[in-house]
Amino acid sequence: MPKKVSEDVFLLVKSLSASEKRYFRLNFSEKEDAKSIRLFKYLDNSNAYDENAFLVANPDLIPTQISNLKGHLYRLILGCLRQYDREKKIELRSREMVDYVQILLDRGLYMLAYDQVKKAKKLLKKTESLELHLDLLNKEKQLLNSFPLKDYEQRTRELIEAVDEANQKITFINQLTNLSAKLSAIYLKEGYIQNDGQYLRVKQIFRGGIPDFEEEALSLYEKLNLYRLYVNYYYFTEEMTRGYIYAKKWLALYESYPHLKEQQADDYLSAINQVMIAEFRIQRYSEFVAHRKLIYALNLQISKSTNTRMRQRILKYLFVHEFNRLFMLGKFSYGLRLLHRLGGHLEDFIKQTDEHSRIILYYKLACLHFGASDFSGAINWLNKVMSDEQAELRNDIHAFARILSLIAHYELRNLENIEYFIRSAYRYLLKEGALNQFQRYLLSFLRKLPKAQTDEELQPIFKQLLDQLAPLQYIRYEKRSFVYFDIIAWLESKIMGKTVEARIQEKARVKIKNTTQG
Repeated sequence: MPKKVSEDVFLLVKSLSASEKRYFRLNFSEKEDAKSIRLFKYLDNSNAYDENAFLVANPDLIPTQISNLKGHLYRLILGCLRQYDREKKIELRSREMVDYVQILLDRGLYMLAYDQVKKAKKLLKKTESLELHLDLLNKEKQLLNSFPLKDYEQRTRELIEAVDEANQKITFINQLTNLSAKLSAIYLKEGYIQNDGQYLRVKQIFRGGIPDFEEEALSLYEKLNLYRLYVNYYYFTEEMTRGYIYAKKWLALYESYPHLKEQQADDYLSAINQVMIAEFRIQRYSEFVAHRKLIYALNLQISKSTNTRMRQRILKYLFVHEFNRLFMLGKFSYGLRLLHRLGGHLEDFIKQTDEHSRIILYYKLACLHFGASDFSGAINWLNKVMSDEQAELRNDIHAFARILSLIAHYELRNLENIEYFIRSAYRYLLKEGALNQFQRYLLSFLRKLPKAQTDEELQPIFKQLLDQLAPLQYIRYEKRSFVYFDIIAWLESKIMGKTVEARIQEKARVKIKNTTQG
C-alpha cells in the first residue's frame, strides 16, 4: 500500500482516546479479525510505523498481505468510531434513520417506512439539519408515489411546499457560506484591509454576493449563518463596533436556544471567540472577562470528548485570549512567569495547530516577551513568524513582525546590523505592497538611531516619531498598525524614562476605567 495510506492508518490509531481503543477491542473479535487486531496493537504501541519490524514480529504474514490488512483496519476503525459516536451525536442517528427509510422502501415495507419517516422527522426537529430534512422529504415523496395513503393530494401539496421551503433555505445559506469563504480566502492571504482599493474590492464582493432577506423572517440556522457572515465582513473591514453588534446577536441565539450549545459546540465556541475579539479591540475588559468564563465552562463540558479538533480549538482560544487579557492589563512579566510554568508544553501544542494559528500564537508570544523587555525572547518568536513565509498567510503579521524585530534589535543595541535588517524589511514590505505611512516613518526613524550616541541626542528623535505617528491612530487604514503592538506606548516609555510595561499598564488603567464608566 502507498506510504500515504500507511501514514493515515497510523495517525488514525494514534488519534484514538483510551475509551475508543477499549470500545474497538470489545467490538472486534480476535478470532474473526486476528490479523487486523495484531496490526492495531502494534500501531498502538509504536512511536512510528515500521512495516519491516511488524513483519519480523509476525512471521506468518507475507508482505503482499499488508496492503489489504491496513486498508481493512482503517475501515474497521472508522466504522467503529461512527458507532461509538452514534448515541452522542443526533446528526449521526438522524442520518441512520433516514437511511432506514430507504432500506424499508426498497423492500416494499411501506407502512414500516412511513413509521420510520415519523420517527426521523421527530429527531430531525432537534437538529434542524436542512440537508437531511430535504433528503427525508424526497424519500417521503418517493414513498407516497409508491404507496399512496388517504388525502394523497393534500399530502403531496404539503410535501412540495416543504421541499420548496427547505430548498430556499439551503440556497440562502449556501449563498452566505460561499460569500464567507471568498472573504476568508482574501483575509488569510492578505490580512486586514490596508487601502481604498482593497476596501472597494471587498465591499463589491460582499454587496454583490449577499442575497436579499428579511431578518425577522429567517429561521434559526439562517440567522446563525447571516450573523457569522456580517461579523467576518465587518472585522475584515475594521468596523469593529458594527461587527461587535452582530457577534453579540450570534452569541445571543445560543443563549436563546441552550440545547444548541452542545449540538453546535464548534459554532458556539466561534461565537464566543468573535465577541471576545471585539471586546479586546475596543477595550471592554469586564465583558471580555465575563465571556472568557464561557470558554472555561465549555472546556469542562468538552474535556472528556473524543473530538480532538474541538479540544484543540478550545485550548487555542484559551491561550489567545489569556494573551489578550494580559495585553489589555499590560501584565507582560506575569505572562512570562506563566509561560515558564508551562515549560515546553505550549510550543508543543502550537506545533500541532494549523499554519494560521501558529503565526498568530508565535506573534503574540513575541509581543509578550517584548512587553516584558525580553527582547532576545521576542526576536526568537519573531524569527519563527518570519521563517514561515512559505505558508503565504497573513502578510500583515509577517510585515509587522519585521518592524517589531527591528525595534527589538535596537533595544539590544545590535546597531552594527540594523542597516542590514532595515534593508531586508524594506525589500519585504515593498514586495508585498505593505509599505504604509506608519512603516515609512518607523523605517526612517530606525535609520537615524545608529547615528545618535547619547540619551540627549535620542530624545528629539523619539519625540519626532511620536509626533508623526500619533495622528495616524485616527486614519482609517493607518490605525490598524497600532493593533499589532502599542508602539506609541513604547515611544512614550523612552521619552518618560519608564519601561514599556509600566507605560502600557498606566494606559490600561485609564482605558478600563473609562469603558467601565461608559
